[in-house]
Amino acid sequence: MTPFIAEFIGTLLLILLGNGVVANVVLKGTKGNNSGWIVITTGWAFAVFVGVIVAGPVSGAHLNPAVTIGLAIIEKFAWNQVASYILAQLIGAVTGGFLVWFFHKDHFAITKDDETKFACFGTAPAIRNNFSNLISEIIGTFVLIFVIFYIAGPELTINTASDSKIGLGSIGALPVAILVWAIGLSLGGTTGYAINPARDLGPRIAHTFLLKGKSNWDYAWIPIIGPILGSTLAAFLYLLLLQ
Repeated sequence: MTPFIAEFIGTLLLILLGNGVVANVVLKGTKGNNSGWIVITTGWAFAVFVGVIVAGPVSGAHLNPAVTIGLAIIEKFAWNQVASYILAQLIGAVTGGFLVWFFHKDHFAITKDDETKFACFGTAPAIRNNFSNLISEIIGTFVLIFVIFYIAGPELTINTASDSKIGLGSIGALPVAILVWAIGLSLGGTTGYAINPARDLGPRIAHTFLLKGKSNWDYAWIPIIGPILGSTLAAFLYLLLLQ
């Protein structure tokens, strides 16, 4: 398995299980209907765990363009691999979004509310305010990336820019799952905590083609730009504190 395939499969599993738990909670007639935010945040944490377990040994398990860019900024991942990783993540996320729809097709059919169905694909703010929504995504992703750097500790400080195995797998599947769980519980209620451009953009693309409904494209830039800015800030602060 190549790093590209590992990122594709790992991100696919992340979205299948992560957006899958949302579908299980919000779609009409499922066994998990109305089971709530705790179930969603826990399901997303375990989805990260599964993705990291599979992709970690081969690609390092970035599964997130914000992780890839952050590692490149601190010179622990080669810039010439960034585009291929992000492409694999995006394709995996689109495919994962399709599989969520396919798996829950009967429940999508009996769920009438378009916003509820969209929630199984992309993120949307609880209160629409572009500035505060952007800040939420910046801060959530900052916490994710900054803490990842410090959980990794001395292992990450080794000069391994050419080693594609640096990533979430470097800190272990369980610690990163707990970190994502904490972010979801504490910081996720405002925007749905995309904290990952591929996680939002890929399924949003799938929603556009599969359900042909309103995919809220006027909001889509926030869960792309916010995580990239949050990752960049975390990387520069990490470098500053190493001085």
